[in-house]
Amino acid sequence: MTAALRHAAPLLNIRAPIFAGLGAAGLFALVVLVVAIFGDGQFDAPSSTGRVGPVPQSSLVADSAPAEANQNPIAFTAPDEADEVSLTGVNEGFETSHEPVSGSDPAEAAANHAAASTAEAVNPEALSRAPIAGLTEPGPGGPLPIIGANNQRPSRAYARPFHGDPNTPMIGIVVGGMGVNPSVTNAAIENLPPEVALSFSPYVADLQSWIDRARAAGHEVLIEAPMEPFDYPNSDTGPYTLLADGPTEENERRLMWILSRTTGYFGVANYQGTRFSTSRPAVESLMHSLERRGVAYLHDGVGRRSLIDTVGASTNVEYAIADRILDEELSPTIIDQRLLALEALALQNGAALGGGFAYPVTVEQVEAWSQGLELRGYQLAPPSAIMSRRRLEARLAAEAQAGTATHDEGAQHRWMDDAGEGEEHGSGYDDDGH
Repeated sequence: MTAALRHAAPLLNIRAPIFAGLGAAGLFALVVLVVAIFGDGQFDAPSSTGRVGPVPQSSLVADSAPAEANQNPIAFTAPDEADEVSLTGVNEGFETSHEPVSGSDPAEAAANHAAASTAEAVNPEALSRAPIAGLTEPGPGGPLPIIGANNQRPSRAYARPFHGDPNTPMIGIVVGGMGVNPSVTNAAIENLPPEVALSFSPYVADLQSWIDRARAAGHEVLIEAPMEPFDYPNSDTGPYTLLADGPTEENERRLMWILSRTTGYFGVANYQGTRFSTSRPAVESLMHSLERRGVAYLHDGVGRRSLIDTVGASTNVEYAIADRILDEELSPTIIDQRLLALEALALQNGAALGGGFAYPVTVEQVEAWSQGLELRGYQLAPPSAIMSRRRLEARLAAEAQAGTATHDEGAQHRWMDDAGEGEEHGSGYDDDGH
């Protein structure tokens, strides 16, 4: 018996693998039978490389909807009017709303107001808060400037008083584009001498609070009128651009909106306008409108200087043209050269006027240049004072040419006769230029 079991042991050792194999074969056969009875048995084996198939149409429609929703035209916005812009040369479809193009939030506006109030209280250079009673009337976007009682003009009431030496060469600087970049505007208000004038874009939010801050720091201010450049509308100056060939009534409407955006400015400055300045009818209409409202005009020197001079003299508006643009090239070296050129012109002519834009490098270079100006024998003067001086010089030259000069020894100083009588007489001449 023992011998028989010993001979059967190898067969017992292989029995388990045999049974396992038979069980697996049976299970596979069962699966094949089920598929054959209940399914079609057609399927693709997995591929290690993968395949790219067409995207379902429903996915394409769902994905394209947001892109189409964002295809809105670029829109200018304006604070107060929503009239459709329809002049020739202006793109149709401008959408206006009650939100400005750029600006600050309510917290920044409140901070500007608080800063202006604090500066007024502690800064002896501060100019009075605008508006001055009797110098405004309601306009399309706010108060419009008017000539007040006793012929009080905004161009003088809001000008910075000047008490300089008429025998010392005068240099005036105006920096434009204020309000668009808050950090540069803050730097200009806080760091530039108060004699430097600041010119603000009409499209800026919280414009009045910025102007209040500038005046509280002692700066006289201007508001900019966008004017048509040669490459308009590729170079787009906004929906309230004054156009060279635009109807007089439409340009007037736009100008009134610009003038009513804020108060406290003594004059209007051009923003661009190379083509606008070639149109005598357009320039004459602008000058007549400003003169009727007692507002001065400062031109940065681009375009037809001779036309500005001719029309300015014929309309009797208070105006001036800058002698040099400081920052046509954004180079500290070039800006310094332009400032030195102003010194030479002031030495030659008694006064010089320069203009720049709200670039950080411009503000920095003007600030550094102004620090040693008096030691070099010059005086920094507000642009309104240079306007006044040039206006009187032109009148005296006309009198001399006509043989009507009075030979008054003090005539050359009359432009500052009443400079010390208060802010409302800062320009130093009456309606006849005296």
